[in-house]
Amino acid sequence: MAWQGLAAEFLQVPAVTRAYTAACVLTTAAVFQVWRLVTNFLFFGPLGFSFFFNMLFVFHYCRMLEEGSFRGRTADFVFMFLFGGVLMTLLGLLGSLFFLGQALVAMLVYVWSRRSPRVRVNFFGLVTFQAPFLPWALMGFSLLLGNSILVDLLGIAVGHIYYFLEDVFPNQPGGKRLLLTPGFLKLLLDAPAEDPNYQPLPEEQPGPHLPPPLQ
Repeated sequence: MAWQGLAAEFLQVPAVTRAYTAACVLTTAAVFQVWRLVTNFLFFGPLGFSFFFNMLFVFHYCRMLEEGSFRGRTADFVFMFLFGGVLMTLLGLLGSLFFLGQALVAMLVYVWSRRSPRVRVNFFGLVTFQAPFLPWALMGFSLLLGNSILVDLLGIAVGHIYYFLEDVFPNQPGGKRLLLTPGFLKLLLDAPAEDPNYQPLPEEQPGPHLPPPLQ
């Protein structure tokens, strides 16, 4: 295996070089804070109007998705978070974007809006429009708050990629689902499917139950 070959090659390096190289790698790994790959999606800046604005949309549209198109599909919902998080992290590095909570909100809103195209949204009582315009309205509002629209654009782009791969491409001629939720997530998070061939016991069936006959 490649890993075994690399380990064998490393063991053939002189002791001082091997020790110094290993120390550099271990020190860098210790300094690198792996948890920031997750917590950067949880940080929305200091407490203030922008923070509460984002929390409002996180709570509302995350709930709308989970109780709507992802109802009974918790594993698929978590997988959407994982897919979006990985893709946003990779694209964010290219644009030097390191706090991606707002991008995740934009992704959630985008996916909900494309799956609810006929819903009319009242935007803070100021204007009413169809749901697909909501992500762009949020981006404009974010610009008014002084935030960078690159983060919103990143979330919209990733949301569109997910929507296309999950809802559009599988319904095209020759298309198929490319985003398949891992089985272990379904095992952990989804309720087991009922066996269509299962025959319930008499006491499990609805209606009055007669006592068993005396022996």
